[in-house]
Amino acid sequence: MEISRQPTLFETPRATVELQTVIIFALGDFQARGHDLAGRQLPFDRLRGAFRRACSKFFVPEPKEKEILNILNSLGAQIIEMPDFVAKWPFRIIISEDLAKLAAETYSRLSSNQ
Repeated sequence: MEISRQPTLFETPRATVELQTVIIFALGDFQARGHDLAGRQLPFDRLRGAFRRACSKFFVPEPKEKEILNILNSLGAQIIEMPDFVAKWPFRIIISEDLAKLAAETYSRLSSNQ
């Protein structure tokens, strides 16, 4: 289990990372933990832990749900909105094979840089 930590006063700040890169990294993290990503209809809730871990890793404040959904949509993910009574976050996400591959490559590249 990874424990997040805040940077200390004397640490040099990391280079700023675009939120889109953080989201792609999170999708790669989800896959690296052994979960299938591409072509599945995943509840948004299943991906939230990966988004939190990625934000923590890059010291980025966790974005709002709508912001994450907009970024996923711009990356080509299919967003399906369910009725509100289905879940707290009533969205289902379908990630394409190409986006899943990009996420795995991004995760691998950025994880090895640390």
